[in-house]
Amino acid sequence: MIELPGVSLTHRVRPAGEGANPPGVRPPLLVLLHGVRSHEGSVHAIADAMDPRFVVVSLRSPLTLAPGQFGWFTVQFIAGRPVIDEAQARAAWTRVPHVIDELLAATGADPARVYLGGFSQGGIIALATLLTAPERLAGAVVMSGRLLGEVLPHAASAERLAGKPLLWVHGTDDSVLGIAYLHDAQAKLAPYPLAFTAREFPMGHSIGEAARGAVAAWLTARLDAPPDATLRAP
Repeated sequence: MIELPGVSLTHRVRPAGEGANPPGVRPPLLVLLHGVRSHEGSVHAIADAMDPRFVVVSLRSPLTLAPGQFGWFTVQFIAGRPVIDEAQARAAWTRVPHVIDELLAATGADPARVYLGGFSQGGIIALATLLTAPERLAGAVVMSGRLLGEVLPHAASAERLAGKPLLWVHGTDDSVLGIAYLHDAQAKLAPYPLAFTAREFPMGHSIGEAARGAVAAWLTARLDAPPDATLRAP
């Protein structure tokens, strides 16, 4: 297992493919965040499906919830609705940019081509990071997540968010975070000038093959796009 020096969170790495990037060109970086009560290995299962130009790093969240189970923040479901520890969530979305700095230093990746993706609670933090620190990311991917209302007061200005690419994939049969969470996010984020692409798939709370393929295709399209281009998912 590859251990990156100076990275403060436990992680797994899929290096860029040999010869995938031209000589002297820094590789792009894809950072993946797992869901609650899971670990970095679960989300890292999609790493090999991603464009070989990427260095892919899957991070373990800092909160230990049980042996082998970790989270970015604690959450309880009360009357069917998630109730979060807001201080922990804010600590997570503010920490991620600092860990990205550590990853850039350790991998030599291109700071202008950093993408952040997450599943479930990891997607929640990926979206929160994009909204609060858009300059740090070239784009973000939410997989079966939701928008925290608590993050909106901390969101960056429209000028800073303008054209920032966001892909959201979600299962129509998701019984954990239902498809209504995607629709709610679309409505609440409509005033923000993001380049927001949403894809719905006939799956539950998972990253099915079709969704994984859509994520990979969208990321590849971003890498192939001219600078500052706004793309929709293929």
